[in-house]
Amino acid sequence: MNTSTSHPRVALVTGGMGGIGGGITIALANRGFDIVVADRLIDEARVSALRSEVPATARLAFVKGDLSDLADHPRFVAAAFDAFGRINVLVNNAGVSVLSRGDLLDVSPESYDLNFGVNTRGAFFLTQAVCRRMIVEEPKGVESARSIIFISSSNAAIAAPERGEYAMSKAAVAMMAKLYALRLAEHGIAVYEVRPGLIKTPMSGVAHERFEKLLAAGFTPFNRWGMPDDVGRAVATMASGDLPFMTGASIEIDGGMHIQYY
Repeated sequence: MNTSTSHPRVALVTGGMGGIGGGITIALANRGFDIVVADRLIDEARVSALRSEVPATARLAFVKGDLSDLADHPRFVAAAFDAFGRINVLVNNAGVSVLSRGDLLDVSPESYDLNFGVNTRGAFFLTQAVCRRMIVEEPKGVESARSIIFISSSNAAIAAPERGEYAMSKAAVAMMAKLYALRLAEHGIAVYEVRPGLIKTPMSGVAHERFEKLLAAGFTPFNRWGMPDDVGRAVATMASGDLPFMTGASIEIDGGMHIQYY
């Protein structure tokens, strides 16, 4: 039975409590999704703040977990599926940045391992586990009614030597999306990659002054900070199945920053 069209769709959003993840959660709630919000830090204050941003009728469930802990994935995945009985959309949003920006020659193994452990390794094996169960429960669904969405970064393509380990981990995510698109197409599961550019979040706050100066000089064609809602609305469009006959594509939500021009 194709559960994705007979009930409200269910989305699992990793890192869904705030920043870009919060914008995604809010946008999906506005589209009528039931949402499993996963994060390393879930407390009453953050839950209350997020609930205040979504419709009163929205159904949210919360699952705490650290994607870098592969041994905890079976519990994490089971809890996510049990929340509403299924998962139709996985949004791989959880991510970390470098421990400190600086010279590429000074990158530490700790920072390297942190970025690849969460951004790449954690996302890969979570997707593997979720997709295995999705396929068992519905081997062949309606095309694009189910999807996997990877949130990478403009740094998947634009080199950033001052945070090289982050850029490399996100470049790996870009390839991951293509590989999963090829593997999952036979099951009707679409795969998308979203590349946010300069988005105003706590993660980008450490470089706020630098980017303000760049914007003042004309940094992007749409010369402003992006907001979590900009990314959230794009993800909700994909998750809703409004982009049929499309898989493995990357979508830049960056105000045109990826365009090479002079």
